[in-house]
Amino acid sequence: MIELLIGMRRCAIVALVMAAGSSTACASGLDQLKAFVQATKSGRATFKQEVVGKTSRDAKESTGTFSFQRPGKFRWAYEKPFEQLIVGDGGKVWIYDRDLNQVIVRKLDVALGASPAALLAGDNALENNFDVTDAGKSGELEMIDAKPKSADTGFERVRIGFKDNLPRSMELKDTFGNVTSLTFGTFERNAALDAAQFKFVPPKGADVVGE
Repeated sequence: MIELLIGMRRCAIVALVMAAGSSTACASGLDQLKAFVQATKSGRATFKQEVVGKTSRDAKESTGTFSFQRPGKFRWAYEKPFEQLIVGDGGKVWIYDRDLNQVIVRKLDVALGASPAALLAGDNALENNFDVTDAGKSGELEMIDAKPKSADTGFERVRIGFKDNLPRSMELKDTFGNVTSLTFGTFERNAALDAAQFKFVPPKGADVVGE
C-alpha cells in the first residue's frame, strides 16, 4: 500500500512538471511579450542583422550588441562591417555614424523607427504604437505581428518571435519595401548595466543634425 502511494505521488509530481513545461511552451506570442515587458527591466544581447532592399535580393549583413534599461534607455552598437552607434537616453535618440563623423538627434517619442531597440526598450512601446496580434508558431518561436497605428513610424509591419519569454528574432518591413531581419544570440535578462552607456556626448568636431 505504501509503495502504491509513493508511486502515485511520483506520477503526480511528474504530471505537474510536464504540465508546467507544457504551459510555458504553449504560451502565445502575446503572452510572452507581456511577460518580457513585465519581468525584464534590463538586458543585453548580441545580434545579427540582414537587410534586403526592395529591388535587391542580396542581403547586407552586420553584427553588433544591444543593451537596454527600461523605460526608454538603450544602446544599439553595430560593430561589423561598419561601426554605428544608436543611443536612447530616455528623452532623445542619438545616431552616430563614425565614418561620416555625423550625429543625428531626435526626440525619443518621434524616433520610434530609429532602431529596433526603441521597440523593445519601452514599457509599452509596441502596444501603445502598434496593433499587436498573435501570428502563430514558426519552428520553436511564438510569433506576434505588429502594425503601426500611425503612418509616420517608418514601418509597414514588425514581426517578433519569442521563446522562453525573450525576443529571439525580429523582422521589420519599412515603408520603402526594405526588409530587416534580426536574430538575437546570447540574451542576458536583468543584467547589471553601467548607466553611462546610455548617455551620449557628440564627439568634438562632429556634425550634429536635428534638435
